[in-house]
Amino acid sequence: MKVLVIVPAYNEEAIIAETIRNIREKAPGTDILAVNDGSADRTEEILLEDGVGHLRLSINLGIGGAVQSGYLYADRHGYDYAVQIDGDGQHDPSYIWPMIRHMEAEGADLCIGSRFIENKGFQSSAPRRAGIRFLSALTRLLCGVLIRDVTSGYRVANRRTIGIFAEEYSDDYPEADSIPAVIRQGGKVIEYPVVMRERTTGRSSIGPVRSLYYMIKVSISILNHL
Repeated sequence: MKVLVIVPAYNEEAIIAETIRNIREKAPGTDILAVNDGSADRTEEILLEDGVGHLRLSINLGIGGAVQSGYLYADRHGYDYAVQIDGDGQHDPSYIWPMIRHMEAEGADLCIGSRFIENKGFQSSAPRRAGIRFLSALTRLLCGVLIRDVTSGYRVANRRTIGIFAEEYSDDYPEADSIPAVIRQGGKVIEYPVVMRERTTGRSSIGPVRSLYYMIKVSISILNHL
């Protein structure tokens, strides 16, 4: 079984080395592909020093473009599973193999690492949780599937879904939008309970204004999947 862990990273010099080390220690047997999304700090230098396989994007494409670059790589190199883990250290790699086993047992095409099944660990702010509940309800209404943590960037895609994402992936805030994209093509999407950590370095790219933009854009995009 070939498993690729895709790690999008933008200006993550303070944490990227630790993130890579955690994957190596907690998810042995996987390949790692960091995607340096046009960072302006020492992220590229650290990846080179570490010797980890990585892609260097000459400009900042945003999370969607960075992650899709990883899926394109996984598709062209015949990986059975691709795992998305954020470069900021919030995702615990020890869940990777349990999520894959759960997918195989359920015959699923995409597995979302969910904070909201057991409600443990970092839960995000109250306004963001409200927005997530809205997008979850919208997805359930339109697709008939309950996914509690629709914006989670911790996810595992099988070979079929890798091909879908290599061809079609939103360039801006793709997490919630990618779920109906898989369901629309007959794929099965499930969740697995995980515990996430709060970001310890840097800051989120989604502020109050962009949060409103996010909600409107993603809602319209989900509706377009009908």
